[in-house]
Formats: sequence, C-alpha cells, structure tokens
Amino acid sequence: MSLHGTQKRVMAPDVTALKGRGGIVALTSYHSHTAAIADKYCDFLLVGDSLGMVMHGYETTVPVPLELMIMHGRAVVRGAKRALVVVDMPFGSYEESPSVAFRNCARVMKETDCGAVKIEGGRRMAETIRYLVDRGIPVMSHVGLTPQSVNVIGGFKAQGRNPEQLAVIEEDARQVALAGAFALVLEAITEPLAARITAAIEIPTIGIGASPSCDGQILVMEDMLGLSPRVPRFVKKFGRIGEMIEGAIRTYSEEVRAGTFPAPEHTYSMKVGSGPSAGRTRAADLKATKKPKTTSS
Repeated sequence: MSLHGTQKRVMAPDVTALKGRGGIVALTSYHSHTAAIADKYCDFLLVGDSLGMVMHGYETTVPVPLELMIMHGRAVVRGAKRALVVVDMPFGSYEESPSVAFRNCARVMKETDCGAVKIEGGRRMAETIRYLVDRGIPVMSHVGLTPQSVNVIGGFKAQGRNPEQLAVIEEDARQVALAGAFALVLEAITEPLAARITAAIEIPTIGIGASPSCDGQILVMEDMLGLSPRVPRFVKKFGRIGEMIEGAIRTYSEEVRAGTFPAPEHTYSMKVGSGPSAGRTRAADLKATKKPKTTSS
C-alpha cells in the first residue's frame, strides 16, 4: 500500500500508521534529481550516511561530517515533493548526550526542512530518542548491523545468528519502540529474528537484508540500480546503470576522437546581424569569399 495521493507530504505518523499492512517502500537518495524520480514511488526517502561510501569514497560511514549530511539533505528535500525525507545523523553527532543530540538534530531539521532523523543504536539510545521526540523531533531508529559501529563489531557482518545476539537485538528493538521511535530499520539480521521483532513491536520495521517479514523494505539506490561495483548479498540489482553509463562514455570518447561529435546539429550558427552584413549567414559569408572563376580568351 502506498501513501501517495492522500496528501502533499508524507509525515512520520503516516508511516507509523502503515504498521501491519506491509509494502512500505523506501530508498536512499543523495541528489535532487534522483529524489524527484523516487518520490513518485516511495513512502519515504533516506538521506543515508552511506553517501560517504557511495559518493565520496570513504571506506566506512564513520568519517561523514554533519555538514555533508545537511548539504545532501537540502538537495533531496528540494527534489522530493511528497515522500517523507529522513536524514541520517552521522557518527559523533548524537551519542554524547540527549542535549547534544537535540542541538544537532534540530539544526538538521531547520537547515534541510526534512521530516525526521535517523539514529543508530538500541537500548543505549532509548533515553535520547525519548528526549528528542518529547521536543518535536521524529526519530527513526536502526538496530542489527549498525554501520557506524563497524570498528567495534569487526566489519559489516550479519547479526542475530546466535542465541545470545537474538535476545539483545530483540530487546534493543523493544526499547526504541517504547521510547517513541516512529519506525525501525532492521539491517542484516536473520529472518526468524526479523519476524519476531516485527510481530512484537507496534511500529513498522523496515528491512535492509532482514527478509520479507518486515513491514517495508529499503535499499541503497546506487546498489539496486547496478551502479555500485560491489554490493551485499541481500541486494537485488533491479537495473544495470553502471554498464549503461560506461557504454555511453565509451561511445562519447570514440566519437570525439573520430571527430564525429559535435555534429552540425550540435553546433550554433551565427545569428542574423543588424549591420551592413545583415541577412547573411556564415555559409553566405564563406561563399562570398570564394574567387570567381575566369574564362580563357
């Protein structure tokens, strides 16, 4: 079920209201033009800190600064007219204390005009989530594989594969839901755990590598379009844009080197002037410069 067609801009409570209905559609977006395209089909767009890896060449999301998230957030909000826009809070911008988190989240919302923020972490962030929601900031939470903790967990590894992890992640989900998060991203966890969490909490779960048991799904746009060279196993490539881009650039380079581009239809001609040469085209000028033929006596 899609929210589009019911109102101009989807808001956080609208997403929460889809709990149990299934089919919540979301993608990451980092640019105005991709946001405008995805806006037609998605219930919310996430300006993910994954942009640090996808667009800026970082090895992880950890180095991404707040200013970069704000810049991309502005672009996506300008492109999306209907979908809820959620902006990731980058590492170091919210963990210190609830008051620091509020200061930075409020800045993001004021400077981007987004509709919500997302923060990683389970029960350890419950107090901060409650603090933010009480002060007017809608929060999407994120548990399971939390990329900002990659240096602690030892890489981008699936979570919930042993009994000890099951109880911890399930309690993380329960605590953030009770704290007031309007939705919960579950990343790279086993299907039985995703199903248990989805059934146990009253807010929608959004899966990314967390099985169809979730209330909705999200992917990194560049991954699902086939633009990223390497993707996790949970990604399906719905397009092959990388190959198309390379093919177009290859053809362009060949035509430039062969001298066939730009062709006449890509070239500007002289405008009609207002002086003595008015009405004469460049072709006429060239013709006029040719020497007349002479005849022999």
